[in-house]
Amino acid sequence: MYPFTLERPASVADAAKLATAGGKPLAGGQTLLASMKLRLSAPEQLVDLSGIAALAGIKKEGDAFVIGAMARHLDVANHADIKAAYPALADLASRIGDRQVRAMGTIGGSVANNDPAACYPSAVLASGATIVTDQREIAADDFFQGLFTTALAEGELITAIRFPIPKRAHYEKLRQKASHFPLVGVFLAQYDAGVRVAITGAGNGVFRHTGLEDALNQSFTPEAVAAVKIDASDLNSDLHASAAYRANLISVLTQRAVKQAIG
Repeated sequence: MYPFTLERPASVADAAKLATAGGKPLAGGQTLLASMKLRLSAPEQLVDLSGIAALAGIKKEGDAFVIGAMARHLDVANHADIKAAYPALADLASRIGDRQVRAMGTIGGSVANNDPAACYPSAVLASGATIVTDQREIAADDFFQGLFTTALAEGELITAIRFPIPKRAHYEKLRQKASHFPLVGVFLAQYDAGVRVAITGAGNGVFRHTGLEDALNQSFTPEAVAAVKIDASDLNSDLHASAAYRANLISVLTQRAVKQAIG
């Protein structure tokens, strides 16, 4: 790594001051530290958020879960209330990366990084969740803006994410065996207002598929999904899979997710 200094603020306000002044927030470090080791990133100052207790809690508020930005993946996976009321979210968290990643990675870090193949952004978008920062609240539909790009302003910190609890939901993914990132992941959630379907790993960022949503709002069945043509023109094609293969995976995984959600 290139030389850097490390700050450990005790409050969100202190962390925000350091971040606004140019410090790089450090959450779980699963992406940032790896890029620093490869000298692809060279922040002069890291702002370690791990000592801020206000960022780590998980609580149920009405019909939603509010998950602190520094909640580890294992915290979400093992939380009894989430497992009971929103099992799809707990299941997603339990299958992120490997044991070491789940022990260190955080939901806020994952969402702020917005890796195009990360699992959490699909849950946030499919849930119509709200990203709470030290400055404002941002709807999921407005938050994700493309490859590693979000609506966060310079120095703005995620403090929590509010997940409305759906009537039913499920997450399906086919993971790359080497990286454990999803080759394609599909998260669907059904609310009184309708079905939301979010896709990760297939494009240049997480996205909703309105064609699948419309079909499932008409008929929440695998057959309705199978009748939807998935356009491959905007999907990724790389050494792992062609765009056409990813398009087929979107259909297959969504059909599986519907079957599991129905029970």
